[in-house]
Amino acid sequence: MSKASKATAARTRLMGEMKALRQEKWIHFDDNEDINILKWKFALMVINSDSVFNGAYLQAEMAFTEEYPYQPPKFRFLNPITHPNVYPDGQLCISILHTPGEDVMSGEDASERWSPLQCVESVLRSVLLLLDDPEISSPANVDAGVMYRDRREEYNKKARETVEQSKKKIPEGFEMPRSFETAPPPKVENDDDFWQESDDDFDFGGSDTGEDEDMEDYEGEDDDGEEDEGEDGSDDDGSDEEVVSGSEAKKR
Repeated sequence: MSKASKATAARTRLMGEMKALRQEKWIHFDDNEDINILKWKFALMVINSDSVFNGAYLQAEMAFTEEYPYQPPKFRFLNPITHPNVYPDGQLCISILHTPGEDVMSGEDASERWSPLQCVESVLRSVLLLLDDPEISSPANVDAGVMYRDRREEYNKKARETVEQSKKKIPEGFEMPRSFETAPPPKVENDDDFWQESDDDFDFGGSDTGEDEDMEDYEGEDDDGEEDEGEDGSDDDGSDEEVVSGSEAKKR
């Protein structure tokens, strides 16, 4: 694939991903911003009552190359945030954004790192998970890592301060979502007739003993429920042969 074709493919894919993400409740694109498809600006919203960052409106940017999705994007928070995996300049250290392949020095498996199968949504969901489950064995911010490990209440206080500061960045007229959930579906009333279905509704095509006999008897009756008789009082076919049940016929 030529360089121009790769660039076109990257932009086309990114436009599709952005369109899909605009439907999500936890990410907000400011329509007043000029859109650069290779450099996104948006806000991640933490909508999780169990998160210490719950209620945060975290502005961020992602930068892509024309090699996307074969090369990972870069992610940076624009809000000041104290977190073990965030550098002082807001750059995020997370495995999913590391170049494809194994890295013996870092100890990361290839499955943890970037691959063309990943997408922007998978990155952003990983970022939200990392906020509350930081990797402190090799922190980007050592002080924050130590605080998280040894002085959790102090760390949580810093997080709450981040939340309050971030709310000042919420655009005028924009309402923060409070939950991921949409309105519940309408209640389905119980259908009493469902529990009164006859046995015929559960007949899967098998034949019971005597079933063939019942059918032959039925076919021999007229509309009034009486058996059709010939002029001499015998059956229409004139046969006095005894009706044989389905099971007996099989034996013969």
